Amino acid sequence: MEHIALYRAWRPQSFGDMVGQQHIIRTLQNAIREQRVSHAYLFSGPRGTGKTSAAKILAKAVNCEKGPAPEPCNECETCKRIAAGAVMDVLEIDAASNRGVEEIRDLRDKIKYAPTEVRRKVYIIDEVHMLTTEAFNALLKTLEEPPEHAMFILATTEPHKLPATIISRCQRFDFRRVSLEEQTARLSEICREEQIEAEESALQYIARLSDGGMRDALSVLDQISAFTEGKVTYEQVLGMTGGIASEQFSALADFLSAKDAGGVLQTVESWMQEGKSADKCMENILFYFRDLLMIKMVPNAEHMTERVLDAVSFHAVAERFSKEQLFRVIDTLSRYQNEMKYAANPQMLFEVALLNLVSLGDRAEAPVQDGVVASSSPADSQAVKRLESRIADLEKKLEQAMRNGVAASGGGESGGSRPATRQSAPRVSRMAKLPPHMDQYLARKDDDSFKDIRGKWNQVLQRVKEEKVTVHAWFTNGEPVSALDDSILVAFKNDIHRETIEKQANRQVVEHVLSEFLGGQWQLLTIMQKDWIESTESAASPKSEVLELEHEGEGDSKEPWVDEALNLFGENLVVIKE
Repeated sequence: MEHIALYRAWRPQSFGDMVGQQHIIRTLQNAIREQRVSHAYLFSGPRGTGKTSAAKILAKAVNCEKGPAPEPCNECETCKRIAAGAVMDVLEIDAASNRGVEEIRDLRDKIKYAPTEVRRKVYIIDEVHMLTTEAFNALLKTLEEPPEHAMFILATTEPHKLPATIISRCQRFDFRRVSLEEQTARLSEICREEQIEAEESALQYIARLSDGGMRDALSVLDQISAFTEGKVTYEQVLGMTGGIASEQFSALADFLSAKDAGGVLQTVESWMQEGKSADKCMENILFYFRDLLMIKMVPNAEHMTERVLDAVSFHAVAERFSKEQLFRVIDTLSRYQNEMKYAANPQMLFEVALLNLVSLGDRAEAPVQDGVVASSSPADSQAVKRLESRIADLEKKLEQAMRNGVAASGGGESGGSRPATRQSAPRVSRMAKLPPHMDQYLARKDDDSFKDIRGKWNQVLQRVKEEKVTVHAWFTNGEPVSALDDSILVAFKNDIHRETIEKQANRQVVEHVLSEFLGGQWQLLTIMQKDWIESTESAASPKSEVLELEHEGEGDSKEPWVDEALNLFGENLVVIKE
């Protein structure tokens, strides 16, 4: 059951009753005072910020029997009847329920008749973005050439969904979220008038929950005051709304900084037992560490966020973390939050994310030497040293092999030196990561079935963007070049983009969209664009430029340094080109 008795009692009846929209109120009042009222207004902004209330107040102000006046008197018969919704010339339409072209055509037919009860006909269309394209087109003609006695007030929470032709014919006012201080002050005033005992911290928390919407704040206050018989405490608000106290986040941060995995898991389990949702907990923890980072980096940052109620405790917790640790915490939690949207068990991912942060504790403090993060573990440190030594040995052998190859092919040696069979020494190219069955992809790159896939590619990219915008940012760098029965080959210009898309989570998003659009199960394979172009040119050439290794005698190649390269890297990593 929704409690809205307080909102009905305290809904703004004049411009002076509105909270947080002074810039809009002043503009409207000046327009009425100077008799320059527009024929169409667009009120946009978050829910519960006063858009519909302002529309009704404006309708009363232009039709007040003592006006038009900057403030309606709320005493004359006209003001009272408009407030009660009993004036047929002031019509409020819910576009979500009346979104078709027929309803707008009916409105257009009736608006040409002069008002019978008041000075001006006022049409308030709420959630106007829900109208169909045809309905917008029907409304457009009326907005272009409205009757002198008519006024339109369009209200919406999503102005970006309105056609530009509609917006350009209205005076637009953007309603902002009501600040924490303004909401808390209004809630305190209401509590005094309604004889409700409420703690200041409880009202502040209610204001934060409403996310800037005064209507939501009043609804929560009404519900809690009814349950608690007129006494509202901070603990009661937390219990009824499913919130988490800032002290509990501080305790969790202490467990993370102390690398106490048991304490972290116990905290999460207690939240779940209290009925908290994992995704909401993740969101709140992200906000908490974001505020810690701001306090760590920006002086007096507690005034930049409405969530910091006790700045001293926040400063104490922030001192336990370095800036690098906080950045890593936020980055890790953000990645897991994205994955939780698709998880069958969000709580498990939530716990894994926090345990990941516990395990990252040592690495967060590891020093950096010569661009390599030094391990805190002696065993890991020895492994790194062995790896560095092995790399140095390989570099020396490669340098020696290259030197021997140049000497053998330069023709400067006397005696038994074999004459060079090529005009220039061959070179070892980097390993080209080519997918299997390249010959089949090359043969089917111009098939009609693949042309159909290319025709749908823009739709595929758009669907990937809707699924996950970060994947789209990397995936748009590639373009499809060929396809087999169950796999699509995409060529990338940039190696970083290709490697990112190759990650399992990103690949799954793309393959899901491919299967959705093309039917069946599709596999994504990738290739570098320059390797694809080289392969196509090589296939089209009558003589391939790639030479096979010719072995002589007991398996020696024509160039001795090629043998050395094969010994070092293996045949799979060596390509010989002229």
